[in-house]
Amino acid sequence: MQIIAKRMIATDTVKCFFMEHWETTQVVFSIGMFHYAELDGFAVMDGDEKITGMVTYKVLNQQCEIISLNSEHENQGVGSSLLYVIENIAKEKNCHSIKAITTNDNLQALKFFQKRGYVISEIVRNAVEESRKTKPEIPFYSSDGIPIRDEIILEKLV
Repeated sequence: MQIIAKRMIATDTVKCFFMEHWETTQVVFSIGMFHYAELDGFAVMDGDEKITGMVTYKVLNQQCEIISLNSEHENQGVGSSLLYVIENIAKEKNCHSIKAITTNDNLQALKFFQKRGYVISEIVRNAVEESRKTKPEIPFYSSDGIPIRDEIILEKLV
């Protein structure tokens, strides 16, 4: 598994990965809108130079915010490896905590982060309704039929 900085990967390759996982080049949360090209990040590359996982983040005021974390293959250590890199960067930058935001329907993300020591620190009720004003293509229901409404903020102290 090779982890490399996002800035070292061709822009089109990163954009395609982001579009495949987010169906857009922008992510909208209650904390703001982020364009993939503006974000720092890291990717896991396979032997064919294909991205198999990517994490993007932003550091502001000694706070590290994970903006996106995607893996092509679950339970193979890709997401955990990327999270480990971000946790080390947060320490290097003297951040006091790392936050990740997900929606109430994303049960996989909730399990993933909690298994790695993150705790639910805040629930922003009806945050997705606000996000839809900026990005109306956000679906109202997950593939499991769960209404997508709230943001759940998970946090880990560094």
